Amino acid sequence: MSNRVALVTGASRGIGRAIAIALMENDYHVAVGYQNNKELACEIITQPHTGIPIQLDVSSQQSVETAIHATENELGPIDTLVNNAGISQVKPFLEISDAEWEHMLSVNLLGAVRCARHVIPGMVDRGFGRIVNISSVGGQWGGLYQVHYAAAKAGLINFTKSLAKIYSRSGVCCNCVAPGLIQTDMIADELDEKKSDKLFEDIPVGRVGTPDEVASTVVYLCSKQSSYISGQTLNVNGGTYLLG
Repeated sequence: MSNRVALVTGASRGIGRAIAIALMENDYHVAVGYQNNKELACEIITQPHTGIPIQLDVSSQQSVETAIHATENELGPIDTLVNNAGISQVKPFLEISDAEWEHMLSVNLLGAVRCARHVIPGMVDRGFGRIVNISSVGGQWGGLYQVHYAAAKAGLINFTKSLAKIYSRSGVCCNCVAPGLIQTDMIADELDEKKSDKLFEDIPVGRVGTPDEVASTVVYLCSKQSSYISGQTLNVNGGTYLLG
């Protein structure tokens, strides 16, 4: 496979960065979505014509439209979408404001909706598409101190199933990846030295995961080889889901 065009949201760091790199290594032309740090996005585009940095705020309808038009003008029609952009916030349930709920849902759930509805018509017309949504084990378990995060990620899993039911027959497969604890900036506080031993005890494989381990799963779901997989949630969490 060559010259597939992928848009990866939230790709300047962490899991999204690893996904964008892995897709480029597998002959995709990748729009590396970033919100604020263009320099980080540009760093991973090491070969000419393999990718472009794309400024993208998934909480803004206008930003999504602009980013998708720019991607298709430069790289061609998008046939692969990875909805990775997300935020987290640790806060007790009763202290989470309506505005914080709305922002969490707008980024972590509606961001994927905004991107998907702009690329799906072209995928259907061409008879091929891959959409991978990055959820979380928290979206399966629920959350103690990130209730709004868990609710948004749970919604993303159900959104995945709905898209699969509607569009799989048209060649557009939609799946979800649910990571557990992955070594990224987003969970740096959780991996504080004082807490790490206990965290490792709670993971059956005995360690946190790496962004590359998530990325390899995403690359497979984006490929033609995954054509009989749709509407599924693949757990990349070292067995953590078994403990829920």
